[in-house]
Amino acid sequence: MRAAYVEGGTVHTGTLPDPVPDAGQALVRTHRCGLCASDSHFLHAGQNVIDLSRAHGGPYAALDFARPFVPGHEFVGELLDYGPGTTRRVKPGRRVTSVPIMRAKGSHAVIGFSHDCPGGCGELMLLDAAMMIEVPDALDDERAAMIEPLAVGLEHARRGRPSRDDAALVIGCGAIGLGVIAGLRLLGIAPIIAADFDAGRRALALAMGADVACDPREASPYAPVGGRQVSLIYENVGRPGMLSEIIAAAPFDARIVMGGYCMEADRLFVFAAQNKRLTVHFAGGEEPQDMDLALRAIADGRIDVASWLGETVGVGGVSAAIAAMGAPGAPVRTVVDPRLA
Repeated sequence: MRAAYVEGGTVHTGTLPDPVPDAGQALVRTHRCGLCASDSHFLHAGQNVIDLSRAHGGPYAALDFARPFVPGHEFVGELLDYGPGTTRRVKPGRRVTSVPIMRAKGSHAVIGFSHDCPGGCGELMLLDAAMMIEVPDALDDERAAMIEPLAVGLEHARRGRPSRDDAALVIGCGAIGLGVIAGLRLLGIAPIIAADFDAGRRALALAMGADVACDPREASPYAPVGGRQVSLIYENVGRPGMLSEIIAAAPFDARIVMGGYCMEADRLFVFAAQNKRLTVHFAGGEEPQDMDLALRAIADGRIDVASWLGETVGVGGVSAAIAAMGAPGAPVRTVVDPRLA
């Protein structure tokens, strides 16, 4: 199959062996795949992520950074066939997506960060047949590829156990932060305050349902809105020092959800957090319930992800698209169609 693949921290384009489904697995032809910031991060710090997984436990421990692997964990594709003895729950020819985890045969691999489970930047993928979700005909490929990134934000939103009594602050308005805002809006939480340095991302935050969007260099995002004090804070940045900054600014009895992945050691002043009786939740990846909600919410129009979508590129455009991710005005998602050159 043709694919864009990572080898030694560099993106290449070429031909790799077609994957063959084993028991419990399904073979899928990729239609679209979103490029995530984690794909970019892995190019620059992949060995560190692997080393952290080996030292502390994590799904990337089996990855050899010097060997090729096909990235892409935000995907939709056509189901082609099943491995031997696998329950054929979805009819071949239907489009599917999935939590990007392979658990068949007792393994635990992240699709797109595995030598055995190529991601959506290649023409063919292997999915865990038990975890596939069928995509309805009315949902086009581009929006279907946004189900997984939206689901991450929805998981983070519920991880904070929000209630109608909360005023929520969302720090960082990339895909995860935007998904958090959308999830909070679905739950009827208001007000929602969004904070981001980028004006374009602040505009997207308002479009996703934030009541206020501010540049934290110009105004404190912790200021009361309509007489309501922030009580629930979502961190979606993932850089050292963010938790300490939030603890210093958070009001008494606030809850903090850590959604950004910080790959460096961090420090916090426990004394301040204890004095304020703060609670910190650590959010992880999405679960099947979040994927199901994301699919239904996009399909029925409750959440509009059209504003996230940038251009669609072929496998030959993956390297340039990943390099451009951090540029001002970059789209929330560039989408790959592996059937294109």
